[in-house]
Amino acid sequence: MIIDAYNTTQNVRGRSDYLTGAKPGQAPPPHVPFDPQRILTRMDAAGVDMAMVCSLAQRIENDFIISLVKAHPARLFGFGQVMPQADDALDEIARIAVAGLSGLKLHPSMHGYHVADHGLLDPIFEACARYRLPVLINALDDAFCAPLAIEEIARNHPDVPTIIAHMGAVWNVPEAILVAERQPNIYLETSATLLADVRRAYARLGPRKILMGSEWPGSDFDLERMKIAKAIPDERDRALVEGGNMARILRLA
Repeated sequence: MIIDAYNTTQNVRGRSDYLTGAKPGQAPPPHVPFDPQRILTRMDAAGVDMAMVCSLAQRIENDFIISLVKAHPARLFGFGQVMPQADDALDEIARIAVAGLSGLKLHPSMHGYHVADHGLLDPIFEACARYRLPVLINALDDAFCAPLAIEEIARNHPDVPTIIAHMGAVWNVPEAILVAERQPNIYLETSATLLADVRRAYARLGPRKILMGSEWPGSDFDLERMKIAKAIPDERDRALVEGGNMARILRLA
């Protein structure tokens, strides 16, 4: 199976230019419900069997993600999202786990906390361990969640698969590779990364710690598969990166 590890789908509401696509000074378009056929069509074109979906950090929409996964359980799996400093964060993790979501996404920079804050993050990881949820941390050249800080939390929670989104691109990639090499539960996701960085990770780590992700609609599934094919020419190794590793994390295989 080809399983993509990171994509966003937003049931856009509100007045954010980033979410609506409106030009500066232009009124946002009226709300139009998200059409899941948009992502399914692109998955089909690239030969992707299943894809992770989560909401952008600008707006947490767990109920929308739950409904999307329930409507397409054979094609989509969802990661919920919380702000760890919210009073109901642990209750929300329990709720989304029971509702059928497969993991948790964290975005420290957008939500205003440092990922090495044990008092804040240890309870979150303990809840994820209890519900067997992997954690994906958005880490794109970010001082709030540099790879060494992610390692500081993840190493104390070995039962929680911890995914560094974007491999810490661009400048933090060497640190991300280092911590993935040191910690058995840390994985690197490839969206927004350079071909050279995927090659570097593969040369250092082998295929079992790398997860293909596209972050559709910012990029596209066929482009990411082409990048992975160039970076990892061995067919069996590529099969792990393009789905086998994620299937193992999700206990699909």
